[in-house]
Amino acid sequence: MAAAAARNLLVPNESKQQLPAASSTLTRPTFLRGPSISFASCGSFSSSISLPGAAPRSVRKNRNGTFLVSPRAVSDSRNDEACLEPDAGSSVMSIILGGGAGTRLYPLTKKRAKPAVPLGANYRLIDIPVSNCINSNIRKIYVLTQFNSASLNRHLSRAYSSNMGGYKYEGFVEVLAAQQSPENPNWFQGTADAVRQYLWLFEEQNVMEFLILAGDHLYRMDYQKFIQVHRETNADITVAALPMDEKRATAFGLMKIDSEGRIVEFAEKPKGEYLRAMKVDTTILGLDEERAKELPYIASMGIYVMSRDAMIKLLRDDFPQANDFGSEVIPGATSLGMRVQAYLYDGYWEDIGTIEAFYNANLGITKKPVPDFSFYDRSSPIYTQARFLPPSKMIDADVTDSVIGEGCVIKNCRIHHSVVGLRSWIAEGAVIEDALLMGADYYETDEQRQSVTAKGGVPVGIGRNAHIRKAIIDKNARIGENVKIINREDVQEAARETDGYFIKSGIVTVIKDAVIPSGMVI
Repeated sequence: MAAAAARNLLVPNESKQQLPAASSTLTRPTFLRGPSISFASCGSFSSSISLPGAAPRSVRKNRNGTFLVSPRAVSDSRNDEACLEPDAGSSVMSIILGGGAGTRLYPLTKKRAKPAVPLGANYRLIDIPVSNCINSNIRKIYVLTQFNSASLNRHLSRAYSSNMGGYKYEGFVEVLAAQQSPENPNWFQGTADAVRQYLWLFEEQNVMEFLILAGDHLYRMDYQKFIQVHRETNADITVAALPMDEKRATAFGLMKIDSEGRIVEFAEKPKGEYLRAMKVDTTILGLDEERAKELPYIASMGIYVMSRDAMIKLLRDDFPQANDFGSEVIPGATSLGMRVQAYLYDGYWEDIGTIEAFYNANLGITKKPVPDFSFYDRSSPIYTQARFLPPSKMIDADVTDSVIGEGCVIKNCRIHHSVVGLRSWIAEGAVIEDALLMGADYYETDEQRQSVTAKGGVPVGIGRNAHIRKAIIDKNARIGENVKIINREDVQEAARETDGYFIKSGIVTVIKDAVIPSGMVI
């Protein structure tokens, strides 16, 4: 009964008499964002049913006379369900793009691929798209990468290799590294080129659609609703789009749509009059009039659903030399007359492409009363490697507005508005403010710490009376006693790799495995 109730639409009583009778031909405008439900694909329209904790919904008429059933608040993990036939598990394959060298995230990418960068105390960036896939019933997942992929391979194999498949369903998460072949003597040249080089493998999968994702975005999405819109519109390609205001719009690739949500024009980071020419009526995509005025632009999120035959034809026949999906293949598909549809995602989304974005996204999870991104959604959890660590131990510590990972030892110190990663060791008298500590890959025993100290070295972790503010401390860093990492002179950019740190956008980043000797001031 509960499952059946969850599939029913929640409609205020006063709106019921306005709704036409259900029929097989009555559907919502299929370009509306995902949390809305198709009457035709989900069966007969039912009367109002109220579920505990369900998001409120409104019913209103579109300008073409059809009815929209849409949530008043953003919710991509509530009770409403997508109705895919065949289901996503058997008909969709996900391709997660690991990105390039990650130079803008350097030095965090010095020893690891960008999707392997730690996130939110316990996780890694790659856990976000993989978890979204699992929660969306998508079990066939490839991750494409070519830089420093050892830690990414290790994490994925430990986290997902044993629990994706089963007797009845095939499931996997596999890493595909760039490789040279007679047909492709070069490394990946871009997103489209990476997919093209493994097209021979993807063709072997008996699926209807390919879901193209990025490995460095922070968001929560039910891809089944995304795929449902793609099928209902008979689209060749569907692009996830984010509504935004004029201030943010200049930093993104923008799209223009027609009255049916079909993409008709692209513009890469436009400015001035060209920017204003890219305004669209976002009520077409389901926003209410007030928010549509605030957010008159739509930007590509770099997330696509592509019909199998369409993607193979585009990459192999139409654009065999194109390297990038966003700037070449998808605008090219539009110019060929293919149906390229927009799907509005009106929720939290962040591209973790720079040190500043990474820092803000991590500290955003400490925000109160509601964090920017929550790891506490029971209906759509974020998965990661099971490490079997003990609970964190805090001894006479003052911890406020912070997130503490597993297995930490925190002694008589003060931590405010910070994220403390797993296995962190913070000694007496330390002060941690507005900081991101990534923790460690291993523990040092008391004997090992004493031995390191006796030899004049620095143990792993944060030493006594250290003061860290507005900084990122990468894994296994050794911060000595009385160290001050506070950027007192407000330096915005500095490359001090031999000293163990960089400064970007005013944020000090201590390199993985670096040693900051006692008494040093940064």
